[in-house]
Amino acid sequence: MIAPSGVQYAIAFGDQRAVVAEVGATLRLYEARGEPVCWGFREEEMCSGSRGQVLAPWPNRLRDGSYEFEGAVGRVPLDEPERGNAIHGLVRWAPWRVVAHEAGAVRLDHVLHPQPAYPFALRLEIEYRLGGGGLAVTLRAEALGERRTPFGAGFHGYLELGPGGVDAARVALPASRRLLLDDRMLPRGVEDVRGSVHEVVCGTGPAASQPVVGALRLDDCFTGLEVGGDGRWHAELLSDGASGPVELWADAAYPYAMVYSGDTLVEPDRRKALAVEPMTCPPDALRTGEGLVVLEPGGSFAASYGVVPPRG
Repeated sequence: MIAPSGVQYAIAFGDQRAVVAEVGATLRLYEARGEPVCWGFREEEMCSGSRGQVLAPWPNRLRDGSYEFEGAVGRVPLDEPERGNAIHGLVRWAPWRVVAHEAGAVRLDHVLHPQPAYPFALRLEIEYRLGGGGLAVTLRAEALGERRTPFGAGFHGYLELGPGGVDAARVALPASRRLLLDDRMLPRGVEDVRGSVHEVVCGTGPAASQPVVGALRLDDCFTGLEVGGDGRWHAELLSDGASGPVELWADAAYPYAMVYSGDTLVEPDRRKALAVEPMTCPPDALRTGEGLVVLEPGGSFAASYGVVPPRG
């Protein structure tokens, strides 16, 4: 019998272990010292809640599932029909081909051929690599066609929490602004987080210095992320009872981060884990052009994000 998420590719380094699935090049499991770092799913399960999925050639939502770019029109099936949106791109349920697989790393690729939803040719390649600094994930995109190609990407990973779930977690995301979203979860403006209820999850200090999230519902896109001298922004999440924080970092090429507390998931998954999703662009970027990466013919994009497990 084949697993719902296809072939499983296991990698390991020291006391860390990860499993990447063929379907969607999805991060199905990541653990350290035998404890889960990311909230994954079992091999016999189909992915739910977008756990560990790769979001490309756009992340998040696309209004009405339609857009136009330099005369080319894209029409995408509405897979969030209750809001009239297409969501999370085109590759999360597609099989990816393994390019290289070694003890501590695996690399997969997928070619998007021109189609009504995306009339452009694009090759995607992703590498998951474990090392002393945790898990590093590098995504590369290459325009294969003869026309300029619009592109965006994100990752829908969840960070595992202790028995207190989201309510007892402490989050330090170095963001200064939050997008205002309408009832379709599409941007309509931006606000400073200072003095708002969302300041509870925004900070540049350690997560231990932050208040607990409490009952705050989060399905919000943050930006104004403070990038350090290493060219990355760094966020921390401290779980209830954990020996130390989990760190999530991302290159400056990911200037947006969606934070989702899982309130729309069904029990027992509701508010069990917290999604922190690095994104190259905000929701609806294929329509608005905001933050959109445009690849020249033969051009490419590459950027990384990573997760560092608690050091305790």
